[in-house]
Amino acid sequence: MILVSACLLGENCKYDGGNNETEEIRAIFDEEELVPVCPEKLGGLEIPRPPAEIQNGTGEEVLMNKAKVVNQDGVDLTEEFLAGARKTLEKSSANDCKLAIFKARSPSCGSEEIYDGEFSGETKEGVGVTTALLKRAGIRVFNEENLMKAKEAREEL
Repeated sequence: MILVSACLLGENCKYDGGNNETEEIRAIFDEEELVPVCPEKLGGLEIPRPPAEIQNGTGEEVLMNKAKVVNQDGVDLTEEFLAGARKTLEKSSANDCKLAIFKARSPSCGSEEIYDGEFSGETKEGVGVTTALLKRAGIRVFNEENLMKAKEAREEL
């Protein structure tokens, strides 16, 4: 089973109430059971909601209590993001997922880069909060922009 950001499977759980449906995921992994998950929704955040970004670090620093997740209005959402990450890890464990395909650049799900924390539209190298926690648990995380790498990783498992 593969853990997948619910927004990539067409669920309207994105911060603005929309989704990021990526049909290639179902096409490439047509033989796999896909487990949809939205860490931000699991953490109790409403839909829609103001956008949020990690300030002063990456998801790894959030896990170490050295950075925060703050929305565009300045509200600290770190606890909600941590709760969502923990619940996502539980769901992953319950479904024996060793691989995840998550939304690129998300403060929860980013797997290579995330937004810079200034709401500028610029990115920085790093991972989101949930991705950091899953990687600590040995789960390989990819995004919708590198599906072929995810497919190769799946074949290796």
